[in-house]
Amino acid sequence: MKLPVQPPVAPMLAKRVEEIPEGDAWIFEPKWDGFRALIFRDGDELLIQSRDRKPLDRYFPELAGPLKQQLPPGFVLDGEIVIAASTGLDFDALQLRIHPAASRIKLLSQQIPASVVFFDVLALDDRDLTKTPFAERRAELESLLSTATPPLHLTPATRDHATARDWFRRFEGAGLDGVMAKPAGVLYEPNKRSMLKVKHERDCDCVVAGFRWHKDGENEAVGSLLLGLYDALGALQHVGVCASFTQAKRRELVEFLAPYRTDALASHPWRSWVESEAENQRMPGGQSRWSQGKDLSWLPLRPELVVEVAYEHMQGTRFRHMAQFRRWRTDKPPAACTYEQLEVVAPHELAAIFQTGR
Repeated sequence: MKLPVQPPVAPMLAKRVEEIPEGDAWIFEPKWDGFRALIFRDGDELLIQSRDRKPLDRYFPELAGPLKQQLPPGFVLDGEIVIAASTGLDFDALQLRIHPAASRIKLLSQQIPASVVFFDVLALDDRDLTKTPFAERRAELESLLSTATPPLHLTPATRDHATARDWFRRFEGAGLDGVMAKPAGVLYEPNKRSMLKVKHERDCDCVVAGFRWHKDGENEAVGSLLLGLYDALGALQHVGVCASFTQAKRRELVEFLAPYRTDALASHPWRSWVESEAENQRMPGGQSRWSQGKDLSWLPLRPELVVEVAYEHMQGTRFRHMAQFRRWRTDKPPAACTYEQLEVVAPHELAAIFQTGR
């Protein structure tokens, strides 16, 4: 490729803050929950690059045609690949696309086609725009995508704080996980946290039904706790893990959890998963192609402990990201840890964001 900005490029990043920033220096956008992608085109050559600078082209063959048909022969754009379902963004469906079999990818590209939402431009024709203020890059992007049709989209943007706060509240139901705040004058700075992100965080009480050893401290340090919530039928569903403990806390947890390991499997609600692991069947949250060979074996605990954790949002019946330990809830019975305690945000119609198309 002979572009003014050559691949690979590390994308510009954001640091997390608690509140939408005040002042007139910001441009706000919804925060999309998909695969970050930098897209390079030089004539017939097209490269879709992931956040970690690896090629994504083979996983999303349905995007090549629209990108070449609707956009000029020379550009570098920054955006997010998403899959939009009737109830919102479907990250689980997006993960299915990272598959080793080309035939499977082709089938999924037809059954659940992806879209790409653009939010920045690094180069256009022979112009390097990385040293151009973001407000000007945004204007270039709006002009470039003024006639774009699905599956190509321009992310909404506003300078109005009230609109940004409304997006933060409403768009979560569509699977978006917060709001981005970008300085209007910021240059494109690869791999630097030059933007801000405001994400949702809520509290939830969960049953602790198992744990994993820390990778560097088997029998000496706990790595993560396996969390569960009871569904409407009274079954304990695995909803995710919490980790990020200090080394002192990891060692402390070994002794703290020891009494709950006694006879834990006898009537454990996940006993069948333990038995199926011996037959190479995967429990929810266990080994997968995303695990990259990590040891995800776990040890059961009697489901008697309740922990309060912080989480961002749900993806289906599970936490989308790792939960954070807050405190033990010795005052709360495990049976009270149900899905009913979770705040449910009504889905926002994605068509209002996407305008037209999927």
